[in-house]
Amino acid sequence: MQRSEFSERDGAQMLLATGVVLLMSLLSMAIFGVKVAGLTIPHDAASDDVIVTTEEVMGPLQSLSQARTDMWIAGGLEGSEAAELAIETVHDDLLHHGELRGVEVKLTNITITENGANQLNVTGQLGVSDGEAMLSVDVAFTLDV
Repeated sequence: MQRSEFSERDGAQMLLATGVVLLMSLLSMAIFGVKVAGLTIPHDAASDDVIVTTEEVMGPLQSLSQARTDMWIAGGLEGSEAAELAIETVHDDLLHHGELRGVEVKLTNITITENGANQLNVTGQLGVSDGEAMLSVDVAFTLDV
């Protein structure tokens, strides 16, 4: 009769096998969790993401641009230069906001003109698109410098 001996190597292999089984269990639970959360549901083209995102952007656009302009003026820039930089940074933030919402948001045809000594007029277009629908809105507001 042959006697088998349990060695440290056998114990390590059993521990490895147990780890693999636990890892597979965790993986299957994670896949189930993603399905339950609805993250695998395809994008609904009939959704109102374009309209909602446009409303979200149009509301704070002027106040955010004014705050950024004030910040750049406090940093030592002149009014028109501060406004241009403020609009550029707001545009970058809009791009990121759109990425998070699953839509494309862009400010185009931006012009900044002086309106007296202490005000700048900003005009342009806001474009929001999700691949199925596109909305273009004229933007016009005044910045105090």
